[in-house]
Amino acid sequence: MNKKKFVWRPALLSLLALGCGLSACKSGPAAGCRDDAAADAPAVAVRLQRLEPAFFGLKTPADARQFLDAYPVFARYYLQRQPANEQRLTTTLPQMATNAALQQLGRETAAAFPDSAALRRELGEMFRRVHYYFPDFRAPRAVTYVSGFLGKDIYVNDSLLVLSLDWFAGPKASKRPDLPQYMLRRYTPAGLLPLLTQSVASKYNRHELTANTVLDAMVHSGKALYFASQMLPCTPDSLLLGYTGREMTGLEANEARVWGHFLEKNLLYSTTPFLVQKYVGERPNVPEIDHTCPGRVGQWVGLQIVRKYVAEHPEISLGRLMAEKNAQRFLNESHYRPKRQ
Repeated sequence: MNKKKFVWRPALLSLLALGCGLSACKSGPAAGCRDDAAADAPAVAVRLQRLEPAFFGLKTPADARQFLDAYPVFARYYLQRQPANEQRLTTTLPQMATNAALQQLGRETAAAFPDSAALRRELGEMFRRVHYYFPDFRAPRAVTYVSGFLGKDIYVNDSLLVLSLDWFAGPKASKRPDLPQYMLRRYTPAGLLPLLTQSVASKYNRHELTANTVLDAMVHSGKALYFASQMLPCTPDSLLLGYTGREMTGLEANEARVWGHFLEKNLLYSTTPFLVQKYVGERPNVPEIDHTCPGRVGQWVGLQIVRKYVAEHPEISLGRLMAEKNAQRFLNESHYRPKRQ
């Protein structure tokens, strides 16, 4: 019997994925925005400081010490200031600040993010939604910085948010993070808030430490993406996932084929770390499904399972959803069964 050939069928390229800016399309639901229960939630004050001017003004170790003293929370959490590394920091920071290549990258970063007020508004919109769904949330003090890729792209805890904006300066920058191209395309101004929001999700995204199957990883990632989709209701899935429009429409047209692969290969309950990484972790593509199937496809499937679960349980709050640890419950009660087209 001839085996039916797998055919990857890309649909029409979604224009929505091409037309959105820093975090959202602002044209309302008709333009593709999701329902926004927090649309009328009260504003949340955002304290945002841009540290780049002060940083690039450093010339001497004494300047560096004053900089560290002026921003103690940033110095403690992001720069990991301790007595043991004080001398190294006060020596290294002026060397970085006076480096010509980093100064050029700083100018390019400033050009990519010229409007501090706009960035503050975007953060405020996202934070007020987080506060709406999680009333105990308090917006952390936010700062921007140019780390030369030596620090994290995004650092967030209850006290501090650091956005290392040079990571997100985009493809025209003279220097870019040392990452493969399929990951680099997320590091643009438009990719900043989707990555930030998934970082914020980790505060609420509960997960059994002993739950280590492919399904567990899929649903855990799917919950983070669903959280981001609620905090950024007008951001298309292509930006949330870092996929191209063609990849998104290909997945949507072949959803049943993708799901069928997980079932036919008995992957869902595998605890093999290699398989978890292969389907949920970073890869340029997943040729085991099709050479055009994008990496992290398990995260996309996890998002579809979570969305179907919400559709079956409209009464569930986002707080309860994020607190639910049982991936099998999500699968069973979602009745996720994509149909072949």
